Amino acid sequence: MTATATKVAVPPAAEPAVRQRRARRRGRIVALLFVFPALLLLGALVVYPVLFSVGRSLFDATGTRFVGGENYTEMFRDPATLKAVRNTAIWVVVAPALLTGLGLILAVLVEKVRWATAFKLLLFMPMAVSFLAAGIIFRLAYDEDPDKGVLNAAVVGVHDAFQGSSTYPTARARDGQGLSAGAGGSYRTSTTVSPGDTVSLGLVGVAPKDLPEGARPARTAATREAAPDELRGVVYLDFTRGGGGEPGRVDPEESGLPRMTVEAVRDGKTIASTSTAADGSFRFADLSDGSYTVALPGSNFAPPYDGVSWLGPALVTPAIIGAYLWIWTGFAMVLIGAGLSTLPRDTLEAARMDGANEWQVFRRITVPLLAPVLTVVFVTLVINVMKVFDLVYIIAPGPVQEDATVLATQMWLVSFGGGNNQGLGSALGVLLLLLVIPAMVFNVRRFRGSQR
Repeated sequence: MTATATKVAVPPAAEPAVRQRRARRRGRIVALLFVFPALLLLGALVVYPVLFSVGRSLFDATGTRFVGGENYTEMFRDPATLKAVRNTAIWVVVAPALLTGLGLILAVLVEKVRWATAFKLLLFMPMAVSFLAAGIIFRLAYDEDPDKGVLNAAVVGVHDAFQGSSTYPTARARDGQGLSAGAGGSYRTSTTVSPGDTVSLGLVGVAPKDLPEGARPARTAATREAAPDELRGVVYLDFTRGGGGEPGRVDPEESGLPRMTVEAVRDGKTIASTSTAADGSFRFADLSDGSYTVALPGSNFAPPYDGVSWLGPALVTPAIIGAYLWIWTGFAMVLIGAGLSTLPRDTLEAARMDGANEWQVFRRITVPLLAPVLTVVFVTLVINVMKVFDLVYIIAPGPVQEDATVLATQMWLVSFGGGNNQGLGSALGVLLLLLVIPAMVFNVRRFRGSQR
């Protein structure tokens, strides 16, 4: 006996619903086929590494002995890790807030600029620079040597324009030739002098090539006689090229030291002050009778101002945050500018017609309407700064690397940068993941809310 297949008849009224179900089923299958490669990559590059890191964090440095939560306990006992947590907190609090504020201000101002597109392009261009290249650029810009670091070159230039610098930072008195060291790097005559005397103050330690332009021989100045009510003298370089000179005496070829500050001191008080001429000569006139000490203040020998130690322990983290701001300000400005372009212009114009000034319009209307965009930008930047690695690793010099370290760099240093403890490094990675997840969830919910 043969079995025959029975075909269930579909009522004509139900045929459209059946066709729709079949179409949806085929659509799901096609969608899964398209999504499958992405899911495979997501599992291989995200899910598996996360699960492996969680498991690895439960083992010791060798990966053979199960230690449970010991790595997590050790993580918060390590001073370097605690400093990394502190620096990461500074990054999270400071960098996103500054970037969001700068982006908001620039986005509002750019609307009033004629060449707004070109201005936005200039601000956004640093985003095209890799973090490696940006780190090298700012490592050079922050160099402490004013001849290399552009920031210190500017700082030194401004400082010297207002305060000046000493002309003879390497000069010193020759021992046993009438000058003794005083407080603050100054020099003064070992014996007192009186009006009518002439003194010769010899210094060494100045290379002939470092003498100021226009310096003249001191021989003539040393032979001038002083009037009864004046005190004369000469400050000179007690050195003759090729040798042959006599220490403590002005020889014919020895140069005067111009622009040297000289003081006449009596009873510990400065009575008069002057500056040496091109031949090193100086003169105090109309001095009252008595004994004086001639002094060369320490300002004559102060070392040159070298600028700010941008990459020192105190400023290295703010300096790196400054580099980060340079890169990401354009990003914040463009996103906020896109939100600004969607604001209802009639509301802004109505506020202006009611008498509100630009500051009131900005504070009471623009900022509240942009609050959702500002929140998304801020949270996105929070997620980004938690993962910052390149700039910190490249800009911070080796001696201050620990002072600038954040969780991402600490994780790398512990795992591969000499610590070779991948158990502890994996625990740091898990901590970083746990810190990032809340911000990511918040951002995703904000995006879904805006779509609705």
